[in-house]
Amino acid sequence: MSGSGARVAAVDVTDGVLPADTTEDVRARGAGVSAQVAVLPVGSFEQHGAYLPLATDTLIACAVAREIAAAYPVHLLPPVTVSCSHEHAAWPGTVSISAVTLHAVVSDIAASLRRSGVGALVVVNGHGGNYVLGNVVQESSARGERMALFPAAEDWETARERAGVVTSLLTDMHAGEIETSILLHAHPEFVRSGNESADFTADDRRHLLTVGMSAYTESGVIGRPSLGSAEKGKELLASLVESFGPYFALLTAAAERK
Repeated sequence: MSGSGARVAAVDVTDGVLPADTTEDVRARGAGVSAQVAVLPVGSFEQHGAYLPLATDTLIACAVAREIAAAYPVHLLPPVTVSCSHEHAAWPGTVSISAVTLHAVVSDIAASLRRSGVGALVVVNGHGGNYVLGNVVQESSARGERMALFPAAEDWETARERAGVVTSLLTDMHAGEIETSILLHAHPEFVRSGNESADFTADDRRHLLTVGMSAYTESGVIGRPSLGSAEKGKELLASLVESFGPYFALLTAAAERK
């Protein structure tokens, strides 16, 4: 799968997270390409129960972005590792920045890319609480800039069905079947014991923004992590890579029309 345009060498990645490209690698990948696209993983540093690391969302965003960079001619950026995790403030280790700061960081990265000739940015979001990212994309698009937010809820639903994930997206809210599965596949070394007995559901979370996660769960888990598996994680990522195709086509076609 390569989208439009000629296939180029995949981005090299060190330690499964950071891109190992040199400046010459980026130059070669962009040579003769009329519409360059960069991919920015945005994660978080927040509690994910007792068995998944604080960096779970970052690791997942990086896993998705890494697979995208292996399948499409895009530039892979290092992740934003701290974001808007205020709903998890009751748990030790959680660190947040303001929505204003996250907005500024992503906007500045996009502006820097445009100055260097990379006109399109896809933000790969690993944390559902980063609501402001949608505003960043909306505002950029209104200015005629090329930006997208991935994956959408529909992409996750397609991936859930393909992978045979039992839990609904509503129920699988945090540290559940999907996140556990992706880490069991992409980073099993970071998954500790305990997910087998950590299932907890709380589908009615209508006051989450007001009262935070601690009003709904003592463990920090909302979902069914006992159902997670490495095979499901592999299929989830494969589905998301396929779902990325229309995003890539949309951004590159927009550049060609200009």
